[in-house]
Amino acid sequence: MLAPAGDEAPKRLPAAQDRKVRTDGDLRELLLKKPRGAVDVEWPEGSGGWLDLPTFAGLADQASGDFAYHVENEFRRAATVAWKEGDGRTVEIRVTQFRQEEVLAAADYVQEGAYWRPGEVDSGWPIPGTGDGRAYSHEQPRSEPGASPRYMAEAHARRGGLVLTIWVTGPERIAKKTILDLAERQLERL
Repeated sequence: MLAPAGDEAPKRLPAAQDRKVRTDGDLRELLLKKPRGAVDVEWPEGSGGWLDLPTFAGLADQASGDFAYHVENEFRRAATVAWKEGDGRTVEIRVTQFRQEEVLAAADYVQEGAYWRPGEVDSGWPIPGTGDGRAYSHEQPRSEPGASPRYMAEAHARRGGLVLTIWVTGPERIAKKTILDLAERQLERL
């Protein structure tokens, strides 16, 4: 690092304080760990907690359009973890990283993830420590044919080129404290 004229060069940050060093490493290590008593679920897509671009794009309803969208928006990689708690609640956390060299896609991705039809969810709550991060809790349960109705809550936030998305589902409405606590604890790790 070059020193300004007449001054010493600033010291480098230790690796523990340098976010760039952490986020260039294994994203899976930045994900929250499954709580004691919780069990892994089998449905998170990907291999060993990683989501490659075809798998990631295939998670959306219009996979072919999403693939091109993510290529244009400089998708780099994504990591995911999921577990089921004893009360029947499931948690899935996904961290998606964008290169952000030509396109600042992380902000757009958070906005798109937080877009809702009126009446489907409450107005949501800001996630502390983020400029545009929000958490939402669905007011009505969703039900699949042959399955019990499930309530859902979501959180969408970003830090630099990393996008955080959390989904919590359960037999009862998900409390504001639950979804915000998960989002805050995950953001601390990023």
